[in-house]
Amino acid sequence: MVTFDEDAKKAYADFEEMVKRTIYIDHLSPQVTSSVIEAALSQCANVVNVEFIINFTIPYDIPSAALVELDDEIQAKAVVDLMNDFPFIIGGKPRPVRAIYAKHEMFQDRPPHPGLKKEFRWVKQEDGIEYEGMKKLRLLARRQETENMALIKNLMEEEKELGKQQQELLDGI
Repeated sequence: MVTFDEDAKKAYADFEEMVKRTIYIDHLSPQVTSSVIEAALSQCANVVNVEFIINFTIPYDIPSAALVELDDEIQAKAVVDLMNDFPFIIGGKPRPVRAIYAKHEMFQDRPPHPGLKKEFRWVKQEDGIEYEGMKKLRLLARRQETENMALIKNLMEEEKELGKQQQELLDGI
């Protein structure tokens, strides 16, 4: 008979194995789809799964990062090395992206670590310094959200302009 602890340990061990063979790709173009990533990485790795990370801080549905699960750790290392040395090609156009090894915190559906209990409590005004710190963090988050929106709009305009320029060059050729 299998107990809950054994199931939790097995699920967490499977999750850790998946993390070891997964890479995180950042600074993706809005034109990137899972098939584009699979095609680009098919030269050196077999892509098992592509999961785009949702950015809840902006109202746009722009894939700017993805978790890409590969067959094994060796392929993950090869892809990270390759993507850090050469530009990522999307539709014949080079794009500078960043590739790193995935971490546990990047996964939205990660299982709880067996043996660790989650401790959670609300910060109250009576907590003094902690409450003031949280107020400062909230204000900082609001300011960053405003700056982030301005940067996203600028990025969208630059991306559109870059696409036009590259299309004109291709048409001229």
